[in-house]
Amino acid sequence: MGESVNTCLPFCRMYRSKRFRTLIVKLGALVLVVFYLGSYVFNFQSSGVKRDHEEQVRQEQTATEDVYHYSWPKCQQNLAVANMTGFNTFPPIFQTFMYYRHCRHFPMLLDVPDKCGGAGKSADVFLLLVVKSSPLNYDRREVLRKTWAMERQHNGLWIRRIFISGTTAEGHEKKRLNKLLLAENREYSDILQWDFTDSFYNLTLKQILFLEWMERSCPDVCFLLNGDDDVFAHTDNMVEYLQNLKGNDGRKHLFIGHLNIGMPPVRDNWSKYYVPVEIFAADSYQPYCSGGGFLLSRYTASVIYNMSQSITILPIDDVYMGMCLAKAGLNPESHIGVKPFGQDIPSKKLDAYHPCFYTEVLLVHRFLPAQLYLMWSRVNDPDLKCDSFTKIPECI
Repeated sequence: MGESVNTCLPFCRMYRSKRFRTLIVKLGALVLVVFYLGSYVFNFQSSGVKRDHEEQVRQEQTATEDVYHYSWPKCQQNLAVANMTGFNTFPPIFQTFMYYRHCRHFPMLLDVPDKCGGAGKSADVFLLLVVKSSPLNYDRREVLRKTWAMERQHNGLWIRRIFISGTTAEGHEKKRLNKLLLAENREYSDILQWDFTDSFYNLTLKQILFLEWMERSCPDVCFLLNGDDDVFAHTDNMVEYLQNLKGNDGRKHLFIGHLNIGMPPVRDNWSKYYVPVEIFAADSYQPYCSGGGFLLSRYTASVIYNMSQSITILPIDDVYMGMCLAKAGLNPESHIGVKPFGQDIPSKKLDAYHPCFYTEVLLVHRFLPAQLYLMWSRVNDPDLKCDSFTKIPECI
């Protein structure tokens, strides 16, 4: 007991010393300063990481918003149209068109936002090939990718390709076809697809949706070919024709194809071209170019899109293009190289598919995939001689 008291005495005397107490206070203050500095550094670093993460998320959200609003609510039927005069006389397929005629926004299933190198670099694309294609037409798309729609440079100018499509079938078949387009797009990056029924009556809708996409993703391409997936398009000739235009690099009006003037609407309700007087009352359409294929400038494409915002959809897409041009005070023009009804052959005894008939054309409708593949190969044969082309043998 006595030893414990004696042992504590030196420490107790030291604790009672003023100098010792001052030293303890200073050490405690130093520990607190070190603790708070460490906490500040940790919190600063953490907040920096948090800010970096938040900024990354914000940029990703902004980028997504800039690309496209992909999801749209399902467009509902406009049942009021059933009350219009003559509705009960319309064919069922036309009645369906009328129920959904007002719909212009659909979910986008497949997109290629960088097809033209991004909106800011799209001026590098001289000719954008816009091909209307149904999901079922895989064989046509494959042939086009290997022939006239091959992405390449001609005369140092870029040709790019995009297919535009909706959906077809129902249930499992629809899912399978959508997966087919998805697989193609993963390999080629050349398909735009929206979730609407891909049908003849929705071709105009398909055109409008594409023009909206173009404004967003490829606004500065110089020229466009708009055509079907069963045409033979001599895209090298197109580039050369467009390249030689005087004073037009795409920033002025151009719309050429097979011109139709004074064409009357078809009033026979059994025809797929049927348009009742209740929908279009005039006796003739405005001038338009046949929809198998036509060339236009980016300026004209933008004008058509802007005009379409105030013109009710008509199911005949080429006629609708003419309506948009007329509202803008612009005229379509004819080009002898565009043949929507086939090439003119001087005699039935001659081979209608001799390549020398096709070396100077811009576009001919229509071709089966095998015919198209062979024709592209033959017109590009370096040994093909058409200089003395006066009489064509019946067999090649």
